[in-house]
Amino acid sequence: MSSVIASTRFSVLDRSRTREGRDAPQALRDTVRLAREVEELGFHRFWVSEHHGVPGIAGSAPTVLAAAVAAATSTIRVGTGGVMLPNHQPLVVAEQFGVLESLFPGRVDMGLGRSVGFTDAVRRALGREKQDAEDFGEQLAELLGWFEGTRPHVHARPSEGLRVPPFVLATGEGAAVAAAAGTPLVIGDLRSRERLRAAVDRYRAGFRPSPWAAEPYVVVAGTVAVAETEEAARRLLVPEAWAMAHARTRGTFPPLAPAERIEAVPMTEKERGLLESGLRGHIHGTEDQVREALEEAIKDTGADEVLVTTSTYDRAALLDSFRRLARTADLTSKNARAAA
Repeated sequence: MSSVIASTRFSVLDRSRTREGRDAPQALRDTVRLAREVEELGFHRFWVSEHHGVPGIAGSAPTVLAAAVAAATSTIRVGTGGVMLPNHQPLVVAEQFGVLESLFPGRVDMGLGRSVGFTDAVRRALGREKQDAEDFGEQLAELLGWFEGTRPHVHARPSEGLRVPPFVLATGEGAAVAAAAGTPLVIGDLRSRERLRAAVDRYRAGFRPSPWAAEPYVVVAGTVAVAETEEAARRLLVPEAWAMAHARTRGTFPPLAPAERIEAVPMTEKERGLLESGLRGHIHGTEDQVREALEEAIKDTGADEVLVTTSTYDRAALLDSFRRLARTADLTSKNARAAA
């Protein structure tokens, strides 16, 4: 076992992707079931996401879904990747996480992003504008202030005085915001390695110790697919790559389809090119191939943790991929050492 991989935490982010023939409620139930399964495999965290008005994604209320996940599990850390802070009042976000931490003490993470709705119509429905993302740093400071009890006149209940670890998702200025606030950084993706390294370097150089973190902590997010053969691992990537290609050419983000059906679809040259582009650069292959690629990625970025974001149609194959990844990263032995 590589000493680099052995000292790195591995976690999972599930976006509650819908699949052909299965509705959004089923996708949410699949998320809760997956959390129980990866907990048994020894992963460190399980996070859920926030998307509004996206046809292929059921996860729109991450703190509600995180509560369901936490209630269905017992040891894995549970959180959000993330709550999009510009969409909400910081006081309400503090109250929600205060409730989660009160119900599931010591297991809750507060992952926060700066994105707003991805279309004008969604932003209008949320009562937000694109420029609201520019206030993310101030919103983050206000949110943390509710936990610290430094906001004037009003007290956040039951949040004040609780310690819910904040994580900043890096989009645009996110890395600089995380550094200035002294929070851990979540950044992706593993395909854009040079850009990723530059952002991580800026974060570490600008990091200011805070009550939330004494030193920089980097979580690198990306797709990782492991299977018996390299080709089988590549086919796990096809449904998500095709959904992205479909969205870019036809304007809608569809439910995930089976890889074998996608491979039989007549495609334009542009669609084929976008599909192939979507398949390139992800970490995938056999256990030995993925171990080597992960070791390189972790050394390259200095990541403290890897957040796996893989989505695919075949849930059995997805679970098998996580099982193989857990074996590759020796999560069982790692957790035994941590508990000792």
